[in-house]
Amino acid sequence: MVVDTGRGDRVGEFRGVAGPYWALRPVGGGIEWEAEPHRVRPALLIEQLRARTARLNARSRGEVL
Repeated sequence: MVVDTGRGDRVGEFRGVAGPYWALRPVGGGIEWEAEPHRVRPALLIEQLRARTARLNARSRGEVL
């Protein structure tokens, strides 16, 4: 997991390179976005935990599959 500091510290998963940008997607799926590589850093363990917990909570509420 990585953090896009150019988008308010949004946590995502690296999907690949799209020209000069990196393609990222939300944890657990969703619409990909592009990030400038120099604005991306590895996610801290606490950030990974928060992202996974948020995904599981949304799933338990029936908001996502």
